[in-house]
Amino acid sequence: MNILYIINFIYFILFNILKILLVILPVLIGVAYITLVERKIIASIQKREGPNVVGFLGLLQPIADGIKLLIKETLYPSHAIKISFIFAPVFIFLINLLGWLVIPFAEGLVIADLNIGVLYLFVISSFSVYGLLIAGWCSNSKYPFLGGLRAAAQMISYDVSFGLIILIIVLTTNSMNLTQIVLSQTHIWNIFPHFPAFILFFFSILAETSRTPFDLPEAESELVGGYNTEYSSMMFALFFLGEYVSILLMAALTSIFFFGGWLFFYPFTFISPFFIFAFKIFLIIVLFIYIRAALPRYRYDQLMQLGWTFFLPLALSLFLFYTFINII
Repeated sequence: MNILYIINFIYFILFNILKILLVILPVLIGVAYITLVERKIIASIQKREGPNVVGFLGLLQPIADGIKLLIKETLYPSHAIKISFIFAPVFIFLINLLGWLVIPFAEGLVIADLNIGVLYLFVISSFSVYGLLIAGWCSNSKYPFLGGLRAAAQMISYDVSFGLIILIIVLTTNSMNLTQIVLSQTHIWNIFPHFPAFILFFFSILAETSRTPFDLPEAESELVGGYNTEYSSMMFALFFLGEYVSILLMAALTSIFFFGGWLFFYPFTFISPFFIFAFKIFLIIVLFIYIRAALPRYRYDQLMQLGWTFFLPLALSLFLFYTFINII
């Protein structure tokens, strides 16, 4: 009996590890090649070639970049708090990966189909700010410290609007389960009845992920590199990976909340749901990239003013409006 119990336990552990790897590995590969797509698109907009030397059409450039960062020497500033300095990038990378555990790629194709999946994602998104604060503080340098403070203030400012907009979707679908939110859009995607909420949501996730025009925590012209100024080699790469994993996660959430996840129009129902979902994520990522290429960076006071005096009142008004609609 004990041997059977041990075998079942080992099988359960190995099965879940395999499920996690089947999600994490495609995400990491996607992160690598999203950076290549970003460099190619921006180069095209600026009438440059972009990466085109390493491999056919530069397809091996992300692998070369990864190997370069892996073999470089890791430098620790003499004034840094070493344990926290190492912990911060690892924490940011892992906490952003944890968000993918509840993302459904198709009906039943999810690691943890939680009934409180939306609440879980709220917790994950709020935790990531601690890593940025720790990175800025433990570097014991003024530019990283200012970058960490900016990141914390920015995330707090836009988390409120972000949460209110997601609550609108929860009210509409009457569920916090991400699979149910997707299935509720079988007949009409949420983008159509909730278009104003989508606009607010999209710009809120730009601020949440510190992307242009809200990339103030890393503003090179003001803060050198912000919270990651003192980092090098693989620890810098972990910040980079964590940021792009977060961008992919936010693109996946945008698809789930507003574009029907893996659902598509009737003539195309023969296409694999996984590829439909991946294609929608890719299109949203391309929109991220075009905004980076087209828009200038906001001033910090403009960023905060936009969050508290425009986004928050508008998100609250939309939330109260849809609450009233649901009541009647």
